[in-house]
Amino acid sequence: MIGTFIIIVVLLLFPIGFLMSTTVAAGVIGWALKSNAEAEHADSELLDTNY
Repeated sequence: MIGTFIIIVVLLLFPIGFLMSTTVAAGVIGWALKSNAEAEHADSELLDTNY
């Protein structure tokens, strides 16, 4: 009976943990790409139009 409970808990928590970890990874990758683009194109007038 305890094994069934453990399996149900793992099956419910795994998707939530996976989605949260991919969200964090996407945020880190986006931040790194944005800061890299700003550093490479520091004198561009198009950076003023970005939010």
